[in-house]
Amino acid sequence: MPLSHPSADPRSPDTRVGDLLDRSVEPLEPSAVDQARMTAAHRALTGLDGSRRVYGVTHGFGPLVDHPADPDPARQGLGLISHLATGQGEPLPPDVTRTMVWLRLRGMTLGHSAVAPKTWQRLADLLNAGFVPVVPGEGSLSASGDLVPLAHAALAFAAAGSGDDGEAGSQTWSPARPEAWCRDAGGAWWRADASAVLDGLGLPPVTWDARSALAFVNGSSACLARALHTHRELGALTRAAAAVTGRTTALLGASGEPYEDALQRVRNQPGQRTVASWIRTERTASGATPDPAPGPDRPLQERYSLRCAPQVLGAVLDQLDLQGSVLADEAEGCSDNPVLVDGDLLHGGNFHAAPVAFASEAHASCVHQVAYLMERQLALVLDPAANGGLPPLLTPRPGAGSGFAGVQIAASSHLGRLRQLGHPASFTAVPTNLHNQDQVPLALNSANAVAEMTERAWWILGSLLLAVNQLAHLTGHRDGEEARLWRELREEFAPLDRDRPLAGEITRAAGLARARHLPLTATDPDATTAAV
Repeated sequence: MPLSHPSADPRSPDTRVGDLLDRSVEPLEPSAVDQARMTAAHRALTGLDGSRRVYGVTHGFGPLVDHPADPDPARQGLGLISHLATGQGEPLPPDVTRTMVWLRLRGMTLGHSAVAPKTWQRLADLLNAGFVPVVPGEGSLSASGDLVPLAHAALAFAAAGSGDDGEAGSQTWSPARPEAWCRDAGGAWWRADASAVLDGLGLPPVTWDARSALAFVNGSSACLARALHTHRELGALTRAAAAVTGRTTALLGASGEPYEDALQRVRNQPGQRTVASWIRTERTASGATPDPAPGPDRPLQERYSLRCAPQVLGAVLDQLDLQGSVLADEAEGCSDNPVLVDGDLLHGGNFHAAPVAFASEAHASCVHQVAYLMERQLALVLDPAANGGLPPLLTPRPGAGSGFAGVQIAASSHLGRLRQLGHPASFTAVPTNLHNQDQVPLALNSANAVAEMTERAWWILGSLLLAVNQLAHLTGHRDGEEARLWRELREEFAPLDRDRPLAGEITRAAGLARARHLPLTATDPDATTAAV
């Protein structure tokens, strides 16, 4: 008999990703074993005699590895992070940046990076005190790790700038004045000069030696942090899509046979079985009868956007399990170079982020399928040929009113842009760095693109939610035990009796769904993975 979906299993990848993200916001406290490993590794590295070449310590970086390093480790370390501070674009979100730093520090506790324990502790103290660097999101190859964004973070920890003056808080990135995120009492983030933030915390900046600086920037943590956060978003989006599918089929009186458990069992795909159970739960909560037969005015078989939702969303769920395993394994390893293993110093390529790149490219396929399904469901509920003869575009005043015409136009645009963003970044790789980095994965480019895709998918979901809310108004539907999201939608968004601007309502509807499906606490009265 097929196994049920393991999303509730503490060993499952989805749970592992959630656990990692939850831990990344907690204080980072090294165990005695962690401290012993880091101390032993640092002693082993400093105890090597001068005849042993050590990348970045005795010799230069990248293609300059055959040239001697600066004899001053502090100058060598500051030079590394200074020359890499070349990022551009909007900053990574503060929660992503904090996870990025947490991943770097956690990886160092494995004892393979040979960082100076004092440097590690100073970084951990700053992170625990709430210091989060402002880091530009563009400019990483994710090949020798995410060198550029991590270098900007390192400069912020050192409160060290370079070059000409910039204006703190401006929208143009200024490497001359590193910044850090601050948060007000209402939870809003704003940017301030990193030196001022450090002064406010009463903590000194970090002084980088060559090995510690290289260990900090030479890893896949930026793309990994971005992918982990998007992974959780995609899980929430998939659950929301299943819920709105169940609600839609119930309101339309569509057949419940496509969601029967017996049908899912014979397919032998665990994700499909889970999604079908979510849809059935929502159908019941939305007043569908126990008889799965279609209503008198519905076809025997609905369009694929309804009938095949378990197959599509289930496949996404299974892919998320697979990619979650890859990402969690990456987070629990050491992405650095060189590394100390059992006393041996090994030079290699553990910083290459191919695993994260491929996971993000799979994420792109997943978010596209969810968005595509929801856009097609939106088209279905607006079409009199498929919505049971309700008014076209769900306007009660056809001609005098245009209903959801503008909403559908925008949703089609969002899907088109989403598809444009979904091209695999690894297909666009260009050798660089004097051909030292001649095979690069561009994992952060993919992870950033998928985050943008996911945002647009939420907009499409918000559009569909408003249409389904209008569907309930037009059919006079009322249920006594409807889930909280549907109550919130009905109470906040009035029927579309006359045309009005809906841009803000789309955003708010998407926000309501996102809030209902992103990690729920045990104290939440509606906490469930089955329905909103």
